[in-house]
Amino acid sequence: MSKYTKQDIIQIVEDEGVEFIRLQFTDIFGTLKNIAITASQLNKALNNQCMFDGSSIEGFARVEESDMYLYPDLDTFAIFPWRPQQGKVARIICDVYCADGTPFAGNPRYILERQIEEAKKLGYTFDVGPECEFFLFHQDENGLPTTMTHENAGYFDIGPADFGENARRDMVLTLEDMGYEIEASHHECAPAQHEIDFKYDEALTSADNIMTFKLAVKTIAKKHGVFASFMPKPKSDTFGSGMHINMSLKKDGVNIFGDPKDELGLSEEAYYFIGGIMKHIKGMTLITNPIVNSYKRLGAGDEAPAYIAWSAMNRSPLIRIPSSSNENKRIELRSPDPAANPYLLLAVCLAAGMDGIRGKIKPQPPIKGNVYAMDEKERKKQKIEALPKNLSEAIEAFKADKFIQDVLGEHISTKYVEARQAEWKRYCNQVTEWEIQEYLYKI
Repeated sequence: MSKYTKQDIIQIVEDEGVEFIRLQFTDIFGTLKNIAITASQLNKALNNQCMFDGSSIEGFARVEESDMYLYPDLDTFAIFPWRPQQGKVARIICDVYCADGTPFAGNPRYILERQIEEAKKLGYTFDVGPECEFFLFHQDENGLPTTMTHENAGYFDIGPADFGENARRDMVLTLEDMGYEIEASHHECAPAQHEIDFKYDEALTSADNIMTFKLAVKTIAKKHGVFASFMPKPKSDTFGSGMHINMSLKKDGVNIFGDPKDELGLSEEAYYFIGGIMKHIKGMTLITNPIVNSYKRLGAGDEAPAYIAWSAMNRSPLIRIPSSSNENKRIELRSPDPAANPYLLLAVCLAAGMDGIRGKIKPQPPIKGNVYAMDEKERKKQKIEALPKNLSEAIEAFKADKFIQDVLGEHISTKYVEARQAEWKRYCNQVTEWEIQEYLYKI
């Protein structure tokens, strides 16, 4: 059942004195975009008549087919609490459509919506709870971000050691003002690293929430004179930031991943879902870990997985089964990072898991020991394969998995690979400071 009607939104805008509305959408790389309209243009927007030039957005459309239309999802209407009370600003998240009225194949939100509908045909709804980590760094005299911090707080530390405590509290309060239910927030392992967890929700809402979350965190951080970075590994000598994804399936409103009769408390569907993800994880890694920097975090020894294994409790494998009650049983995928486009990320997770259920794919037995502590011989004995070690390997793994390509569709698959190959080439052509320090004086 819809939360708002067109008339509801028109009335709220009038009653609350909203003067600007941002029509938001996300490009294929997970970057939030928007067109701002005044309240006088709201009717036009609500009737799907707002157009933009898709050829100006990287990976969207060619010049000859560039006219795109924004179709607002009315239930995503929200007023930004950080904007002035006079002349308020609201937003509506939109889907992108072509001029002929068909959904645009390059719209990441549509890719997730399509997978959600496929699961619904089989009676399933997909619930997701993300764990988003980020850093709060100093800015320089020009307001540009640095990787500097003066704090040395660690996991679960409190103020005054935690310099970001006040900013994090304001982020939580702001998100609650926007309707989020925040379950927990805390300082993470590295100095200046933080985590805010919000409540489980259906997949599309969770993906929308991740995009709004990142915008709110960056905005509130700036008000506190610091810069919020979701870069996976901004500093080589400390922990990286992940975005663990907790997942479960419901049927008739009941979580079907739990089975109290099973040794690990998991149902057959849960095992198959794990099997599907493990089957496709190499091909998915280009989506779960989409940039060069992502691979500086994976396997760095800071609880970021490097190998394809799962465990009931152990935090070293790719997939963990957190301790929980039968009705809250979930699967935690630990490889994704905050650079991932949440719509594409959740789409490939759901599709891979459902492929496991349809094909009744059983995963290999769970790992009891620390995967990091195993040598290559032991991992080989237990048939534990490695995740792609860099962006180039991830691109090749993606190209080898036609199923994952089909999930994203030809348009996104092609544009995504082209962009990431160009990124890898630029990276390989760079002469780094490490190389200068290592070789300049020797050779």
